[in-house]
Amino acid sequence: MPRTTATSPCPCGLPAPYASCCGRYHSGAAAAPTAEALMRSRYSAFVVQDAAYLLRTWHPTTRPPGIEFDAGQRWQGLEILEATEGTAFHTKGTVTFRARWTYQGEADSLYERSRFERVDGAWVYVDGTFEESA
Repeated sequence: MPRTTATSPCPCGLPAPYASCCGRYHSGAAAAPTAEALMRSRYSAFVVQDAAYLLRTWHPTTRPPGIEFDAGQRWQGLEILEATEGTAFHTKGTVTFRARWTYQGEADSLYERSRFERVDGAWVYVDGTFEESA
């Protein structure tokens, strides 16, 4: 699998290079301004295997002790299906998405409705409800 570089297309699917899209959140140069931006950046963090960013953007009450990546899993794309609230004017928001991947050559997808909240002004992932693929 090709390595994501600063000039690579951003894994989140927006039409921008990684460095000026999700990469700036991963590096700490900026904070995700909306719940959807945080969702996209977290998906990208799974793609580039940035465990520190994933843990940093996880709500303290639901954060796991660590992240383990599966070497056989390859993320293939993200589709945002719905975003509710989660803007600069909100303290909570939800994002429903589909993330596609392959595992040892077999295709599959995750369909989730994620909840986000602001903690000390920053958006964090709280938890998600996994649903049947629609």
